[in-house]
Amino acid sequence: MELDFERCYRAVDSRDQRFDGCFYTAVRTTGIYCRPSCPAVTPKRQNVTFYPGAAAAQRAGYRACRRCRPDAAPGSPEWDARADTVGRAMRLIGDGVVDREGVSGLATRLGYTERHLNRMLTAELGAGPLALARAQRAQTARILVETTDLGLAEIAFAAGFGSVRQFNDTMLEVYAQAPGRLRERRPAVRGEAGVINLRLAYRAPMHASSLLEFLGARTLPGVDELDGETYRKGLLLPHGSATVALRPGERWVFATLRLSDVRDLAPAVARCRRLFDLDADPVAVDEVLGRDEGLREAVRAEPGVRVPRSVDGFEMAVRAVVGQQVSVAGARGTLGRLVRGARGVPGWAGFEGLGEAVESDGPSGPSPASTTDGLLVGFPPAGVIAGLPDSAFGMPVARRTTLRALAQAVADGELDLAPGADRAETTARLLAIPGIGPWTAGYVAMRAIGDPDVFLPTDLAARRGAAGLSLPDTPRALAAHAERWRPWRSYALIRLWRAAQPVFRNPTGAAV
Repeated sequence: MELDFERCYRAVDSRDQRFDGCFYTAVRTTGIYCRPSCPAVTPKRQNVTFYPGAAAAQRAGYRACRRCRPDAAPGSPEWDARADTVGRAMRLIGDGVVDREGVSGLATRLGYTERHLNRMLTAELGAGPLALARAQRAQTARILVETTDLGLAEIAFAAGFGSVRQFNDTMLEVYAQAPGRLRERRPAVRGEAGVINLRLAYRAPMHASSLLEFLGARTLPGVDELDGETYRKGLLLPHGSATVALRPGERWVFATLRLSDVRDLAPAVARCRRLFDLDADPVAVDEVLGRDEGLREAVRAEPGVRVPRSVDGFEMAVRAVVGQQVSVAGARGTLGRLVRGARGVPGWAGFEGLGEAVESDGPSGPSPASTTDGLLVGFPPAGVIAGLPDSAFGMPVARRTTLRALAQAVADGELDLAPGADRAETTARLLAIPGIGPWTAGYVAMRAIGDPDVFLPTDLAARRGAAGLSLPDTPRALAAHAERWRPWRSYALIRLWRAAQPVFRNPTGAAV
């Protein structure tokens, strides 16, 4: 990756927080690397080297700054937006694939040899997949050292290190402190056992209420819920289940994680960041959208609107299929019945104990206020949905057939809905499933796979929002007008949906 020295140095000199996570500043005279907004005195030009990632700086022999903690910066928006192999690799590494499957597993997922993949990543990022995963392990270990009472040996293996010695050596190299010393500096007040409290950084501005409104209107009893300004969700992670509570604040989203297996910390954090679109560059997005006369006032009134994404690509695909040509409330009712139908399935005990409060449906399904006694679990996996009886679906035969085909394709590994999936290939495979058309495939690409440039010109709520903003509102004309919003059409779509309120709260044919 080419980094323009003058542009980077100006960002460092002005301590511009927008560039945190986009590159890192290494200072030869101190041997440390920092985020661009580090409050320390700006180093002299001749002493500075810029790196595209923390792993590259570590590989060059620099340690993390203790003052600005560059490892806690937001991720680069580039890896969120890019659909090429390097972008996909970065998303998969963030999800912990190297720790679980090794470099060979990562290379297989991407369709390259290990050697060629290492060459591509090193050319772009100055570090290969092992070094990138190692940097992530160090950050995960630091979080566990400072926020839990786990033994240091337990932390070493939970963070993905192969041995305690490797753990100790890495922490010394990255932080210039042994794990025991890091633990001495942790806060005196300890949290609840088994709970990890984090602050997830993001680039300002962030219009938090739009995220919470969108997610809150689509909650499913036993799966997720909105309580004031706190969104809670159950997660299915590689090693077990978890719950997370997310509360947006100034500069941070405060996260409380309850993990059944601490090895899932890194993927849990990555999925929460993806859910709230925390690695986005809202200034870049709003700059493009704000040039359009129709969107200009909306951008000024609500800067930093994000795309609500997902923690589970399969869950989002099911929501999209169920939401075809029905209201949000109607889709919630159908999805609630589907979730309850998963209880009692052999090998899937996650829904036991939800209680009778969610058994009684009103006209639109379970009430948003239905109690689950605090129990939240992840959405049922594809194999469970594929094997449910007809009675669990509560929908027309054609849509039930589509859902079963979708679930079977995911369960068999024929359809990849992970964050590192090839966007074009996944869209083509979705369209090959009977009953899935461009609207559904596009919605899945936007929210499940994270494509920032999806547009749905036939969506009724989008067309109503466009009409309210004096934009073209016929599908063909709206699609042509949306070309000026590239590469951020997904963000424009969210703004059109917001402009359709209160219609957006219960549109026919709109997204769920």
